[in-house]
Amino acid sequence: MDGWVECIPNFSEGRQPSTVRALVAVVRAVPGVFLLGEEMDADHHRAVLTFAGEPDAVAEAAFQCARLAADLIDLRGHEGAHPRVGATDVIPFVPLGDVSMDSCVDLAREVGERIGRELHIPIFLYERAAPTPERINLEAIRRGGLDGLRSRMDTDATWAPDYGPACLHPTAGATVVGARPPLIAFNVNLQAEDVGIAKSIAQAVRSSNGGLPYVKALGLALPSRRLVQVSMNLTHYQQTPMYAAFEAVRREAAQRGVTLAGSEIIGLIPQQALLHVAASSLMLECFDQSQVLESRIEMVRAEHVDTLHERSSVPYLFNESVPSFVDAVSAGTPSPGGGSVAALVGALAAALGVMACRIGAGTPYEKHSPAREQVAVDELRQQWKSLEHRLVELASAFTSLIQQDADAYSGVLQAYRLPKAYVGRSLAIEEKFVAATMVPLRTAELAREVGSLLAALQPLIKPSVGSDLRVGLFMVIAALEGGLENTRTNLKQITNQLLEKEITDRLTVLEQGLVDLKGLC
Repeated sequence: MDGWVECIPNFSEGRQPSTVRALVAVVRAVPGVFLLGEEMDADHHRAVLTFAGEPDAVAEAAFQCARLAADLIDLRGHEGAHPRVGATDVIPFVPLGDVSMDSCVDLAREVGERIGRELHIPIFLYERAAPTPERINLEAIRRGGLDGLRSRMDTDATWAPDYGPACLHPTAGATVVGARPPLIAFNVNLQAEDVGIAKSIAQAVRSSNGGLPYVKALGLALPSRRLVQVSMNLTHYQQTPMYAAFEAVRREAAQRGVTLAGSEIIGLIPQQALLHVAASSLMLECFDQSQVLESRIEMVRAEHVDTLHERSSVPYLFNESVPSFVDAVSAGTPSPGGGSVAALVGALAAALGVMACRIGAGTPYEKHSPAREQVAVDELRQQWKSLEHRLVELASAFTSLIQQDADAYSGVLQAYRLPKAYVGRSLAIEEKFVAATMVPLRTAELAREVGSLLAALQPLIKPSVGSDLRVGLFMVIAALEGGLENTRTNLKQITNQLLEKEITDRLTVLEQGLVDLKGLC
């Protein structure tokens, strides 16, 4: 986890499980990204996903989620307790391990710019990525909801978005993107139905009104549960731990003659925050995190891994040898199958491109073609370096898709094995088919990108590797066609019409790309 980033996008949808399942499937389809959690709430009308991984992979997953949410979520007529300004309301990036906050700021700007440019959604940067002090706080951007933001954008030049169009998207609104430290989303529910009580308590405990430091709070109604809620964000849990916020709400509630119904954590929470609660509630003396069993095991495991690393400097590229993979495909089981094979073919195509770059970059250019005569040696090598870097990333992504495709189809088989009398069987089957559709779709999209990079390499390479590059193009076509075939097959099992249309539109683009690639061969 030395170089991981966490992302916690919030979506304005808490009442359509099929939409949230589709967003989950999009995350799982991106190689190098790990889904850590998902939450949805009908009263808030909001869903939260938590995922983490390599920075570039997390950025891709965040963008793909925003694209799908723009297609599936319509804010017109949207009603929910939680404030919002967009279908994808907010996308925070959080540094983990050795990743710096500056790296997350760069990531937020890159993703924000791409969403604005490709999806035509206005983007406002917040927290550490905010360009001005007025936009640091999320609540400042959300003030007045969609109507308030629209009014500011229309009348105040200082409220132009950081990226994207100067007006709200007709159905997706705006999106707030930023970088921040870890926070805790912590709610305390009250045995009352008067939302005014929750609002008065929230006003008393939040820092902006002189309450607890680093606490943001709202009072919300939970009609389905006949409760009200003090919804809090603890932005610096070391300074104001959970137990302090909980006790403050309990004290304020007692003064109003109200008892607590319970509390809840939204998303994930740092282990250290729970240790704070344990140490304070039990009045533990000289307590240290190393006394926690799981922490001690993790420390020992880390030491063991470091020792193994010191013993061997030989890297391994695949979890399985090629003969083992061939045996697994030949085993007579449904998985791994054509999807995994297509991903392997894509990885090999990208690897051939990397080989061509490295052979070319290792020697000065020669006058093999008019195109190369016009390119200086340094410029040519810079092109090779850029192409090589992206092709290495793509080869790695394909190798992850080999396993992801096998896992996705295994999930389908497991769903079919559920008892037919089980009420959630059909929903489980469709959810697994969404994942089994998005993975080969990703394979096809990456294959198309590899094809464009190999085409860009053609006029820059030495003739001695020309045949290798052509083999790479043939393999790219096979990977693309394989991804398209599996996507079309699995798409037939998806009943969500908006999701089906979104995938069909992407297939149309890929089919044209396939025609273009075949024209190069």
